[in-house]
Amino acid sequence: MSTTEPPTLTGSRSDHRFFGQPLPLANLFGVEMWERFSFYGMQGILIYYLYYSVSEGGLGISQAAATSIVGAYGGTVYLSTILGAWIADRLLGSERTLFYSAVLIMFGHIALAVLPGFAGVGVGLVLVALGSGGLKATATSIVGDLYDEQDPRRDAGFSIFYMGVNLGALVGPLLTGFMQTRYGFHWGFGLAAVGMFLGLLQYTIYRKHLGDIGKVPPHPLPTETRTKAAGIGVAAVALVAIAVLSGLVTTGNMSDILVALTIVATVAYFVIMLTSKQITPVERSRVLSFIPMFIASAVFWSLFQQQFTMVAVYADTRLNRDLFGWEFPPSWVQSINPVFIILFAGVFAAVWTKMGPRQPSSPIKFAAGTIIMGIAFLCFIPMAGGGPNSAPLLGLVFVLLLFTFAELFLSPVGLSLATKLAPRNFHTQMVALFYLSVACGTAMAGTLAGFYDENDEVPYYLWIGGASILVGVVLALFAPRIKKLMQGVQ
Repeated sequence: MSTTEPPTLTGSRSDHRFFGQPLPLANLFGVEMWERFSFYGMQGILIYYLYYSVSEGGLGISQAAATSIVGAYGGTVYLSTILGAWIADRLLGSERTLFYSAVLIMFGHIALAVLPGFAGVGVGLVLVALGSGGLKATATSIVGDLYDEQDPRRDAGFSIFYMGVNLGALVGPLLTGFMQTRYGFHWGFGLAAVGMFLGLLQYTIYRKHLGDIGKVPPHPLPTETRTKAAGIGVAAVALVAIAVLSGLVTTGNMSDILVALTIVATVAYFVIMLTSKQITPVERSRVLSFIPMFIASAVFWSLFQQQFTMVAVYADTRLNRDLFGWEFPPSWVQSINPVFIILFAGVFAAVWTKMGPRQPSSPIKFAAGTIIMGIAFLCFIPMAGGGPNSAPLLGLVFVLLLFTFAELFLSPVGLSLATKLAPRNFHTQMVALFYLSVACGTAMAGTLAGFYDENDEVPYYLWIGGASILVGVVLALFAPRIKKLMQGVQ
């Protein structure tokens, strides 16, 4: 790439310099790949850093407290997407929000790498969560802005972009896990910081190619209200600090508190929309139809995100990780799902395209995803009771294959459905609602994993898996009524 080429303009169909796509897509592909490398690389070893003993290089807290922290951290990432979107829309624009978010992420990983003990965990996770939320909220919108509405390359461009997501998620845990087992946790966190630095360096060099894309906030906050917004932000930070220092928030209840806050925010969002005089009866019906699918989405993510809580513990304590005489790091298990996503995402997309109007409705897809997630947890049962590091690797690979199938039924549909069901005056808020379902489920994954007992596993799998299947079956039974409420949206 030449840094002297002129900036690419929004919607230009003449730019085919990156595999037939606009050249700035290469930059966004790269920064997203490195961000996911650092994010999943760090998250792959985080829980072990928390509960491994001090002699093993960890902090020595209980597994229940560790899963609570990881769940709360993951939930905060998705809550931060709402804050990131607001900053992009009202203050900085998408492009600068993405840049500063990447800087926050890098400093967060540096804090984990160099600051000892809980100081590094506290500072590092807060910075990474806020930064990842901001980058997640803006990168996708900037990719969309590279194309005009009728550009036939748009879907292919997004497919290339999301390939970067999965490549980063695949390689990150492999390399940080290797560094952690060979040299220690802080070296693993340091590698995550290096990855984000490379992404930020590349983005800085080539950001000029974005031209005016995302430079200006679409709905800038009036100058007279900025002081008030800043005051609210400072007050929120102060309240969180007081809650932590006073002992109201502890390592053991972080995920519980985040689940409660997310539920309150969700109820408030739904009430505001449903009681607003700015929406039509048809729009109100569509918002109502989203409620059962929001619940199914939250249930799905509360199981799926246990890859970083219960499944991470399982990979460490229950899985036979012997690979031709060499015991591979438990964090490597986090790379299995990205492999399957790369293999099967195109297959699912091709099937839905070929089926066209005959494909299952959105409620049925949500139900299928939730049911398959429940079945995946039941598939742990045949491997239960064998003692430490006895579960076969192929057994866990099959379980994670089911995780992937469930994800492909539900996750790609969620954001698209939220935009289609959104009232005209609440478009952004409806998208925020979907992210709230992810935040709630991710935090719940930390809470639920606290009940996992490796010495008595079967009840956990039965309750978790059975509850998810039940929710999916109920959603499927009510699918015709939900479709009616959707008022023509598929």
